[in-house]
Amino acid sequence: MPRYIAVTPRPVDSFRILFVCTGNVCRSPIAERLTRHELQARLTGTQAGRIVVESAGTWGHEGAPMEAHAATVLGEYGVDSAGFVGRELLDEHVVGADLVLTATLDHRAQVISMGHAAGLRTFTLKEFTRLVRRIDPSTLPDPRGGAHVTERARALVRAAAALRGWLLASSPESDEVDDPYGAPIGMFRNCGEEIFDALDPVVTALTGIPGH
Repeated sequence: MPRYIAVTPRPVDSFRILFVCTGNVCRSPIAERLTRHELQARLTGTQAGRIVVESAGTWGHEGAPMEAHAATVLGEYGVDSAGFVGRELLDEHVVGADLVLTATLDHRAQVISMGHAAGLRTFTLKEFTRLVRRIDPSTLPDPRGGAHVTERARALVRAAAALRGWLLASSPESDEVDDPYGAPIGMFRNCGEEIFDALDPVVTALTGIPGH
């Protein structure tokens, strides 16, 4: 019998980003909260809240809090970590996502293997950043010119997917963010910096508004 997936209702004309790592207590929570923070700083009025950001883990610690070092690193960026609850990656998360950004190539493969036509909207975070840097922003709908930010976001994903086969990474590892779980705080700071540097051009491309 066919399997029916219940999808959580989304706001009208929203764009949903899903970050995926292994446990959903380190890398993907950092990416989720940093992205929310940057979006809130750049979007106002009717555009605010149009982009919904979530995270999950392929072996997610369901109901677990964020790892303490990850929360510390977010605090150093001025980002609130309160209220985070870990989730295991489910079909409904993938079905509902317009863009899935993973920590590693293995996570990307696991998401795509779940089906739901996820291949064209699933990238590693650093892969997506690499592709986004090569997209001419003038070819995307401009929210400041009256377009919804969701239109721009969907166009960005389509453009990145079209470029993927043409722009290859220097090495597979260069498209990945290593797992700092169990490591000292210094490794988490390095991870946070790596994620922040990858996210900044992505949020700029999504919104059409550069960071300060």
